[in-house]
Amino acid sequence: MEQLKSVISNFTAWPKTLLRFAGELWRELWVRVVVMGCFAIVALGLAQTIGHFLPSELNGYVSGKAADRLLSIIANAMLVVTTFSLTVMVTVYRSSSTQFTPRLHRLIIQDPTTQNTLAAFIGAYVYALIGIIMRELGVFADERAAVLFATTVLVLAYVVVSLIRWVLHLQTFGSLMDTTRQIEAITCEQFEARLSKPCLGANPWTADVQVPDGAETVRASETGYIQQYYEESLDQAARACGVDIYICAAVGSFVMKGEAIAYCVPKGDADNSDEGDLVDIVRSHIQIGDVRTYDQDPRFGLMVLGEIASKALSPGINDPGTAIDVITRVARVLSLYQDETKSKEPPEHDRLWVRPLDPKDLVEDGFGALARDGSKLIEVQQRLQSALSRLMEHDCPEMAKAARIAACLEFRRAKASLQFEPDVERLRRSTARVVLQEVEGDE
Repeated sequence: MEQLKSVISNFTAWPKTLLRFAGELWRELWVRVVVMGCFAIVALGLAQTIGHFLPSELNGYVSGKAADRLLSIIANAMLVVTTFSLTVMVTVYRSSSTQFTPRLHRLIIQDPTTQNTLAAFIGAYVYALIGIIMRELGVFADERAAVLFATTVLVLAYVVVSLIRWVLHLQTFGSLMDTTRQIEAITCEQFEARLSKPCLGANPWTADVQVPDGAETVRASETGYIQQYYEESLDQAARACGVDIYICAAVGSFVMKGEAIAYCVPKGDADNSDEGDLVDIVRSHIQIGDVRTYDQDPRFGLMVLGEIASKALSPGINDPGTAIDVITRVARVLSLYQDETKSKEPPEHDRLWVRPLDPKDLVEDGFGALARDGSKLIEVQQRLQSALSRLMEHDCPEMAKAARIAACLEFRRAKASLQFEPDVERLRRSTARVVLQEVEGDE
């Protein structure tokens, strides 16, 4: 919340910024619960208002006792199913953290079906309680109970639909297949969003670009992970202050308090001289937290997939099939890669400079841990070499080179770990010829 207050005071790109804040808040359970509670109050208010305009014959068609029975059923049932649903969510969270990886917690907590279901149950409970109170106070008299009865029937129907959807969701909720599918989906989503706006719409800060002299250093005000940039407002703030901003801390990187996270280079063309302290403005647009998130950080999704595979390969679980499945998913994500430095479109935020994604880092995030832990398993190494061989044919030369380097490294590692010669021969048959020539030629 402090971050929210800080950025709002300095933001200028209101439409896009507010939409991003709304999207972030909508992923919080309490927001959906509050919204459903407000809908419950509004529904009762509309029912009371409409009841005054209905003819007396229609109002008297349904007795007040019928509405009371439905309200009582909802109030009693919703408390039970809400408690049950919360228990299921906590149980799935704990079991997934233990069996797969603790980095899954945000994905499970922000599961939209679970949040919508809990919000529906709590909203219906609030509706029933307020309805019962209003009936006891005489706000809904017996002669105007028809609208209350009809509204309660609609709420009950919505609860039944939510309950059916929740039961169907529980069939796969928290399972390994569903979890890895969700991580792959959100990683692909963030990957495609990043590549649709290369370098988040900023200029690519490549190795041949140097920060000009006279730059003012912006240092981190706290220790943590860079969670995301608010690039739309940051670009407008840079334009208003007459500076170019070079962001040296990539999303997902860990920074210490006092470490440089950006450089501001004066351009001398400020639109507004009353923009306040430039350093505070830049800090407010670079969000730092104690954990990494999936927003703007496809590398985090790849790392989580790799951790699941690594955990599956531990002696206590011994599940190479999961590692093979993860290899396929990681390869599918990496196949989306495009060189951010070769975009034909001009940068949307030309006052910002952001480092592009490095294919070597992406390959290491996805395959590094599972390749190390599965070095003695021939079936895992065969699938890994097969995936890397296909990535070596990628349209982007940088990704193809990164895949070839990883294939050579993992072939050496596996060859040193595999002591059964037939397994080594199987590995050779699954490895690209160019990798064999490079590795065994050096030997």
